[in-house]
Amino acid sequence: MNMDEKIKRINELYHLSQERALTDEEKDEQNKLRRDYIDSIKSGLKAQLNNISIVEKDGSVTSLKR
Repeated sequence: MNMDEKIKRINELYHLSQERALTDEEKDEQNKLRRDYIDSIKSGLKAQLNNISIVEKDGSVTSLKR
């Protein structure tokens, strides 16, 4: 399941929860999908930040990697 499909399913479960109570299986699925989405966003942001370098006033380059 790609990220677009996961987001679509998260939204479906949200709208379903507005109509009725979710079953335990649906709640578990919703929590897992949300965790996958959040982890994906975090890893993408970390990768982006790891590719940033700062040029200091003295001309040296400092990487933001830990």
